[in-house]
Amino acid sequence: MNIKVTADSTCDLSPELLERYDITLSPLSVIKDGKAYLDGKEITPEIIFRHVDAGGALCSTSAVNVESYRTLFGELSAQYDAVIHITIGSLFSACYQNASIAAAAFKNVYVVDSMNLSTGQGHLVIEAAQLAAQGLSAVEICSHLNAMRSRVQASFIMDRLEYMQKGGRCSSVMALGGKLLKIKPCIAVQDGKMGMVEKYRGKFDKCIEKYVKDQLKDRKDLRLDRIFITHSPVPDGSVDVAREAIRKYAEFTEIFETDAGCTVSCHCGPGTLGILFLTK
Repeated sequence: MNIKVTADSTCDLSPELLERYDITLSPLSVIKDGKAYLDGKEITPEIIFRHVDAGGALCSTSAVNVESYRTLFGELSAQYDAVIHITIGSLFSACYQNASIAAAAFKNVYVVDSMNLSTGQGHLVIEAAQLAAQGLSAVEICSHLNAMRSRVQASFIMDRLEYMQKGGRCSSVMALGGKLLKIKPCIAVQDGKMGMVEKYRGKFDKCIEKYVKDQLKDRKDLRLDRIFITHSPVPDGSVDVAREAIRKYAEFTEIFETDAGCTVSCHCGPGTLGILFLTK
């Protein structure tokens, strides 16, 4: 079968990976000063950070609407035997609901709820493309993705709490305490929701080393074909620290570095880094 894989722009895959696997993205909207901009096309994380640094209000994101999905699916369903679209988790956004409504008009369009975000979603996108290349049917691929999504391990460690504070996700007291005590919270996706699971203390690079160790050391259930280091702007050398720590504790075939997109950037801000991987 000739299957096309598409995804919401929240998957945070690099341009190189999108090209390698021929992935088409459906952009969410980023709301800045009341105006909507298409994620990755009309606005980038750098624009968001400059806006907030200049005193502007935090930006927010809005789901892809039904009509935009319907247009995308209409174009691609006529060109391919099947289209598989992988959305950001349904508990984070209305994208899955809207995509499902749009897909109902087409017999060969399938929608998968990643129950994740960023390259946690990206893992499923790449998996779908690889399975399609192996000749699996759309139904088989969707079944596989639905079974594996609970095995995606997605988490981030945060050096700065200003965005979380401004967005009402942590108190001013916690943000001030985090700055004074050098506390770096770790947030993770569990059961389709995001929450704080750990607090690290100290310099960011040392916290990254401990965070990677906690995630990977002595694990016998790792899928070692790929892992992502996904981050917003971080200090020089921090990504290298994460990469070396990964190599110390596990032998992944490929370590991909990608930039956190607008969704993660809107909520977490600069100084955010995560490793995202799969278990067996």
